[in-house]
Amino acid sequence: MRHLLLLLGLLGLEVAAQNETLTIDVVSSQIDDFLQLIQNGSLATRDTSSRQPSGCALACSFLNFARRGQVSFPESTVYEYQESRYWSIFQAADTPTCRFAPINPLGVSLAVLTVQVTQCEFAVKSGGHGMFSGASNIDGGLTIDLLKLNQVTVSADQTQTSIGSGNRWVDVYSALDLKGLSVIGGRVADIGVGGLTLGGGMSFFSGRYGWACDNVNMYEVVFADGSIREVSYSTYPDLYFALRGGGNNFGIVTRFDLLTFPQGDLWAGSQTYLYSNETATALNDAVYWLNVNAPSDPFGQVILAYAYVQSFGAWAMSADLQYGKPVAYPPILSNFTKPPGAIATDLGITNLTALTISFNDTNPGGFRETYWTLTVKNSPTILNDLLNIFMDEINPINSVTNMTPAIVFQPLTNNIISHFSRNGGNALGITTADGPLILVNIAISWSSANDDAKVFGAASSFISRSNTTAYSQGVGFPFVYQNYAALPQPVFGSYGQKNLAKLRAVSKKYDPFSVWQKLQPGYFKIF
Repeated sequence: MRHLLLLLGLLGLEVAAQNETLTIDVVSSQIDDFLQLIQNGSLATRDTSSRQPSGCALACSFLNFARRGQVSFPESTVYEYQESRYWSIFQAADTPTCRFAPINPLGVSLAVLTVQVTQCEFAVKSGGHGMFSGASNIDGGLTIDLLKLNQVTVSADQTQTSIGSGNRWVDVYSALDLKGLSVIGGRVADIGVGGLTLGGGMSFFSGRYGWACDNVNMYEVVFADGSIREVSYSTYPDLYFALRGGGNNFGIVTRFDLLTFPQGDLWAGSQTYLYSNETATALNDAVYWLNVNAPSDPFGQVILAYAYVQSFGAWAMSADLQYGKPVAYPPILSNFTKPPGAIATDLGITNLTALTISFNDTNPGGFRETYWTLTVKNSPTILNDLLNIFMDEINPINSVTNMTPAIVFQPLTNNIISHFSRNGGNALGITTADGPLILVNIAISWSSANDDAKVFGAASSFISRSNTTAYSQGVGFPFVYQNYAALPQPVFGSYGQKNLAKLRAVSKKYDPFSVWQKLQPGYFKIF
């Protein structure tokens, strides 16, 4: 009879969890009962040996019992499907003991408490667009996949959209475009809402509104103690600050309430050239000019990219232009369309959904991937120097199998930076006194593990040489953008010692047992 009562009690866990906050004592007791039922033979586990499960095997077995249909194991169709949804091979190669896809925040709370009781390391996935192993997947641990937290709900007055953190940006935009609305979010369709927003988040509309992290009215967060709280500037101002650029160090965000604004069609597209010194200099000068003059028309933005094209055996360059109104060839972007000799152009009127899908098509998954980044002050010459350094590093290895290396320049204008101070400021450590700046990102994809050392060596050397060059010219700047950074790069140290100290104080206050630092080992950490 006692065994039956224990089983009924465990079966009641899911019902109870819908109506009350879970605690670690409650979950610990439930796991003890679960183990007793296994020991008595009332329950079977996937492990057919006589041993009781422990660690991640126990965490997965318990969650599978408590949340039927939400846990998947290796070799199952659901597991393999969820593993296939990573952009980079480095992440897809990680094989967790199981994957848990909760259907609500209480399920996330249960997982957070379960991993503490069982001491199981875990990772959390929103969109899975991180480049390196461990970013949002984990070998031998538990991966919490948020893909079922996919609500997109617009407020009655259409000034706020509540977005589940399992959404991809294309899901958000396709819902909002129909209403003539938008939010500040990612520029590639398949990127997830969670990682991009917690790392900063550049948008096609950042000139008017700042980055994604500057446009979150409220975060729904699962804390380390399992509680589910709504974090805003008025409720938890210190944690609200930390979430604006602090990555995965402070909790699992299950919902973002984003500022919402009217937005119709826009003018956008790319103009592509084969590389020449003359055209490259003209386009680099155009970046410098836009950085100075963007505040006069914050609707205009550019992404300037240079890439080596193996099939051509040559370098090419592309100016990706965006203007937040359906106005063709606006004067603020005219310097990018003046150079003659474009070999392709697709500039035209479009909507945000279509634009992000077109960007997605130029970012195919299934390759080995690495991103590295640095930031420089606005300069008419530094971009030419950085481009030459990149070419100097890439040309000796340009035969690497299926390699696509690119260097990307993006203005960080003072009108963008001016929004960083909203609601007490974000954690990034940049003010208008520092700007305008230029974000530099190198992105390299390739196919063979045999070439890893060559690619990583060239990328690391580029960063070192570029920073040395920039600082020697007086245009170096310490900021390392989390969403573009490689794991060895000092993201949080680049925010400045004052902001790093604030982030660490917030972590100690809300996570005294260092759950997010020790049990969630992947991605960038503040300690």
